[in-house]
Amino acid sequence: MTPTGSQEPPRRVRVTSPRTGAVRRRVTGTSEIDAQTQLGEIYMTSLLRAQLRLAALVIGAVVVFIGGLPLAFRVFPDLMDTHVLGMPLSWVLLAFAVYPFLFLLGWLYVRAAERTEQDFTDVVERS
Repeated sequence: MTPTGSQEPPRRVRVTSPRTGAVRRRVTGTSEIDAQTQLGEIYMTSLLRAQLRLAALVIGAVVVFIGGLPLAFRVFPDLMDTHVLGMPLSWVLLAFAVYPFLFLLGWLYVRAAERTEQDFTDVVERS
């Protein structure tokens, strides 16, 4: 019952956006990708190559810096005699210094990957 005592149902209200009359912009780049055309294939290939280059760079950095530590201790055996906090330098580097390096590398990778995807999105939306 309403406050006035009548049994009528509440009035329906239609809510619309003020932009319903606006022209919708069609993004051709995404439609090219969705339709799997040659242009869409070129877009996707360029994105995949950029991602692959970035991943190879990160893997290369891990191999060179972390994989190179044991090699450096083999080439320079005097470093094995160096002690930090009562432990050999090699143990300190491999046990503790590697993790901040990996964290930094992961953080940089995520930023670069997001930048690559944003650049890709900008290119696709412009076409």
